[in-house]
Amino acid sequence: MTSASPHGSRRTVTVAVAQAAAPLFDTPAAMARAEELIREAARRGAEVVVLPEAFLGGYPKGLDFGITVGSRTPDGRDLFRRYHQAAIEVPGPEIETLAALTRELGCHAVVGAVERQGGTLYCVALFFGPDGYLGLHRKLMPTAAERYLWGQGDGSTLPVIDTGTARIGATICWENYMPLLRTAMYAKGVDLWCAPTVDDRDAWQATMRHIALEGRCFVLSANQYLRRDALPADLHPVQGDEPDTVLIGGGSVIVSPLGEVLAGPLRDGEGILTAELDLDDLTRARFDLDTTGHYARPDVFTLHVDESPHPTVTAG
Repeated sequence: MTSASPHGSRRTVTVAVAQAAAPLFDTPAAMARAEELIREAARRGAEVVVLPEAFLGGYPKGLDFGITVGSRTPDGRDLFRRYHQAAIEVPGPEIETLAALTRELGCHAVVGAVERQGGTLYCVALFFGPDGYLGLHRKLMPTAAERYLWGQGDGSTLPVIDTGTARIGATICWENYMPLLRTAMYAKGVDLWCAPTVDDRDAWQATMRHIALEGRCFVLSANQYLRRDALPADLHPVQGDEPDTVLIGGGSVIVSPLGEVLAGPLRDGEGILTAELDLDDLTRARFDLDTTGHYARPDVFTLHVDESPHPTVTAG
């Protein structure tokens, strides 16, 4: 990523967050769009690129999958079949394609996706770099109706990737509201906090600035901008069928370790935000607040994090 600089000069890295619609139930189209966005961000000088939550596989905003309490419909089951079919597997061809892309471009990328493992889907953040595929984070707690679509991750997929100059981690959408998860990530020394999301509320901006301030890290939040006309014609979201109805309204943003907005929030359309980050701002910010270091009180508070995998069945 960023190379070492002579004494006294700035250590910088250019980052980008991509705001775009994720094609639903069309994985080849989603892959083509992801490649296009990463290439465009790299062309603008980005060394780290973040794509939104569930970009590969799609986020079915406004669809109910035929569920009411205590019952499911045949049409809803078939809609889930389509969603399951559009998800990707890890490892798999989409992983290989994106790994080859970041090797070619010499950049890092964090890509939101829906992972298929057997009959269960997981919302994930995929990590790539100049060496190819680096790992994934599975969303620990799907929110509300997401729980009938996605399984829960465990503590074994909480990576923070050390690039040699900065440490990259990711939490997805409302995971960012989990104080203990944030503390665990801060303890890993995360420098570039990536937050793929579909939360387009104004309140999300306050959360991103809070995390930057609390963790004394740069925050890179990428959201989708999705209109009704980007969905297949046979779907009927609860927001209505007018083609220009906005289902996910963007709000992608880049924030400094002192909570200053460096780029965005981006509204009213697709686009790519970039910012040149001064990595020495991390140390400047942690001078007076390091929540798992000099500002912690381990004599009063402790946090145990179980990072072991929890498979349902263990053979042998």
